[in-house]
Amino acid sequence: MWIEILKLAVLFVLIFVIMRLLGKSLLSQWTPYDLITIFFLSYVGLSVIEIKDFSHGVISILVIGLLYSLIARLSLVQPLSQFIIGEPTILVKHGKLSVKNLKKSRYSLAELLSSIRTAGYPDIKEIEYVLLEPNGKLSVIPKPEVTPVTLQNLNITPDYKGLPIAVIVEGRVQHKNLKLINKDKDWLKKELYVKGYAKTEDIYYAVVREKEHELMIQTLK
Repeated sequence: MWIEILKLAVLFVLIFVIMRLLGKSLLSQWTPYDLITIFFLSYVGLSVIEIKDFSHGVISILVIGLLYSLIARLSLVQPLSQFIIGEPTILVKHGKLSVKNLKKSRYSLAELLSSIRTAGYPDIKEIEYVLLEPNGKLSVIPKPEVTPVTLQNLNITPDYKGLPIAVIVEGRVQHKNLKLINKDKDWLKKELYVKGYAKTEDIYYAVVREKEHELMIQTLK
C-alpha cells in the first residue's frame, strides 16, 4: 500500500510540474489539444495507481491534501513562488505587441486580439499594457487618454444610497438581513401594509437600501 501512496505523491508532483511548464495559456484557453493533454495526463496518472481498500483511499486523499498544503506554503517562499505561482508576462507594451513574450507564453495573437476587443478596446494602439497573469487571465490597461472618465475625475461626489439588502426571498423573511439594518419583522409588516401587501408569502423578492431604508418589492405577478 505504501508503494502505491509513494507513486501517488510522485505522480502528483510530476503532473503539477508538467502543467506548470505547459504555460499559463493552458489555464486561460481550452483548445482541443489542451483538453486532450489534460485528459491523458489524468488517465495515465490514475491508471498506474491501484486503490486496494477504503483505508488506502483515505490515506491517498490525506496525502494529496498534504501535498497541496506543502506546495501552497512553498509558494510563499520568494525563490520558489516564481515557479509555483508564476509572474505576469507583458504581451503588449505602449501599444506594441511583444512577439517574443507571445511565443514564449504560447498565447495566440488571435486570442489576444479577441480578449482586447472584449475589454472594449478594438485598437491595440489604445493599450498601455496587456499582462498575462499567473492564473491565465489577461489584464488590459488602457492609455490615460482613452480611459473612461469617472466621477472622481470630475470632482463629483456620488449620492451613495447604501447596499441593497434582501429582506424577503421567495416569500420567506430574511431575519438576519433585517438585523443588519436594525429592523425587525414588525417593521417589515408595517412597511408592506403601507404599500398594500398583507402577507409576506405574496412577495417574491423585497429589498431594502441600507442607507435610506427604502423598500422595493417584486411579486410573482
